[in-house]
Amino acid sequence: MTPQWEIVTTPNTVLATPFRSQRSDALHAPAGGGFHTPNLDGNSGAVAPTPIHHKLSINSEEGVVVGHTPQTMHSYQRQLKEQLLSGLNSLPAPRNDYEIVVPDSEEEIEAPVDTANSVDDQADVDTRYLAELKAKRELEMQSRSQPVQRDLLRPMEVTMTVLRPPHADTPLTELHKAEKLIKREMITMLHYDAVYSPPVIPAETKKRGQVRSQAQHLAYLEQHPYETYSQDQLAQAHAVLQREMKVVKQSMGHEDLSLESYTQVWEECLAHILFLTSQNRYTHASVASKKDRIESQEKCMEQNRGHMTREAKRAAKIEKKLKILTGGFQSRAQVLIKQRHDLYEQTEQAQLELPTFNFLQCQEMAAIP
Repeated sequence: MTPQWEIVTTPNTVLATPFRSQRSDALHAPAGGGFHTPNLDGNSGAVAPTPIHHKLSINSEEGVVVGHTPQTMHSYQRQLKEQLLSGLNSLPAPRNDYEIVVPDSEEEIEAPVDTANSVDDQADVDTRYLAELKAKRELEMQSRSQPVQRDLLRPMEVTMTVLRPPHADTPLTELHKAEKLIKREMITMLHYDAVYSPPVIPAETKKRGQVRSQAQHLAYLEQHPYETYSQDQLAQAHAVLQREMKVVKQSMGHEDLSLESYTQVWEECLAHILFLTSQNRYTHASVASKKDRIESQEKCMEQNRGHMTREAKRAAKIEKKLKILTGGFQSRAQVLIKQRHDLYEQTEQAQLELPTFNFLQCQEMAAIP
């Protein structure tokens, strides 16, 4: 025989009223059956206090029966106000008790600031450090050469050919000795500036290898050290140089020279200098060959052509921008020019017609008897 399956029903605990006991079920069981929430009274249907609220002391005034008439409600509100006022009146009265204390000495003694344990702000430290570096840099730049101070162009290669041969037998005068010292100092300054303030060298020149390396400059400075002077010595030398320049200007009459005179001298000096393209240096035009002169002129023509092309492109851009800005004015000007030409033509035609009609008028007047 096949056993029969018996289905066990799961008890429903959801529909049971929480916090209900057998006693409360017997007392508050509804007459008609069914389920009611605990806060509803089965007999009268009035709202009853919730047991959880009593346990947690929430909304303690819900159990107070005030009444359903407005008079009882106003009476209840008045009682609450009286209780509040009586509670406030029972508070102690405020007292304005204060005491003014005058110091013994009028001068206030400031407490000394302990600077040993204080730490400066990092921003102030950085600013002070940068200011010190800037002042030190400016002081060092005052003893450097003028091309470095003014950021002028300098030769990329130090040429030693300006110096006289060391074993020359020609006797030197005082002027030649001074010139030799000046050139020697100039060469030393060029080497020193090339080491500590190197000029900007183009990439193509670096590839050609026509610039002395730093080791060569340092080797020359070891044999001929660079001497530094104080600011007082430099100021004295500058004053002596200014006096000498003033004497030379007065003796040669070069005090009030115009710009045209300077331009003329510059052009004359430039005419004696020639740039050698093959050697990438300048030399005197008198010692250059015919081939070097032709190459120099070709190089000059290419440079001028490049300048012209660059200026032409720049002018075209400016014209395009100007045309965009003044396009409306140009169109209006063309219309007005056309109208003016038409008026001129009409005026000329009227000037031709006027004497003709005057002559005809005279003929007609003469023909009338």
